[in-house]
Amino acid sequence: MRLAALTGARAALRLLAYAWAAPYSLLGLTVGLLALLLGARARLREGAMEFGGGRLGVRLSRLPAPFCFSAITVGHVILGIDEATLAAARAHEHVHVRQYERWGPLFVPAYLLSSLAQLVRGRRPYLDNRFEREAYSVAGCGPGAAQGRSLPKPGEQR
Repeated sequence: MRLAALTGARAALRLLAYAWAAPYSLLGLTVGLLALLLGARARLREGAMEFGGGRLGVRLSRLPAPFCFSAITVGHVILGIDEATLAAARAHEHVHVRQYERWGPLFVPAYLLSSLAQLVRGRRPYLDNRFEREAYSVAGCGPGAAQGRSLPKPGEQR
């Protein structure tokens, strides 16, 4: 009986996490459905819906800096330019899913404020953002990890 109560409590907490992140998840699902119409594929992985490929992925991969990205998380939805990119970025993007679960509707404002704070300090708004640093750290990789370099220190330029 004790195990059943514990399992029920875990299920309730998971349901609350999905509900807390739901406003952004709905936005992500809307973009994901558009991606499907443009040839993307969808898969459910580790509690998040992943959309990758298709014409939308091709267009996103061609955006100019600083707007280009290979994958982005919106609530419980991960959008990637293709399936190979989703596989490579999965651990990093799932950290962002957990961040949405913790921060809920406050995540995007907090993320933007963290980037703004780094910019004001003369640091890199993306790489020094506290949410990105956590995602790179927990995922066990950092920018340049494939080349054997470590995660840059806050404020360090590369």
